[in-house]
Amino acid sequence: MTTPLLNALTGRHGLPLVDAENIDAFLAPAQGECSHTLLFFPGVGANRPETSDVAVIVPEILQAFAGRLRGAVIAPEAEQKLKARFQVFVFPSLVVTRGFDPVGVLPKIYDWSEYREKIEIFLDPGAPVLSGPKGPKVEFTHSQGA
Repeated sequence: MTTPLLNALTGRHGLPLVDAENIDAFLAPAQGECSHTLLFFPGVGANRPETSDVAVIVPEILQAFAGRLRGAVIAPEAEQKLKARFQVFVFPSLVVTRGFDPVGVLPKIYDWSEYREKIEIFLDPGAPVLSGPKGPKVEFTHSQGA
């Protein structure tokens, strides 16, 4: 599924459209490329007004962090397969990775200064990677009455 939004990011701005089959190849930096990436999970298919706003901001973020951050758009058909791996629970979301690991997720939309501040933190070489989901935070148990 393509949309004018995705076409503008991939066509005009040259961002690759990645899916479950080629995500690891994209995340592995080529010689001389930075190891950090910005993955855009647009949540295409649902009526989310924030998606267009974030799509406008993505090229600006990549320009502001030129040489330190590479970008890609997650293909709509791959979002459901990849969202758990990158800890995406809300669409749209931006994920900053270092190599193959997510170091930060930015759901919905933020002020420009917040993007700059948070991404700067995520780009720090000492920033911890996000650990995988650990299951529910609340567990329900049932006891049988006597």
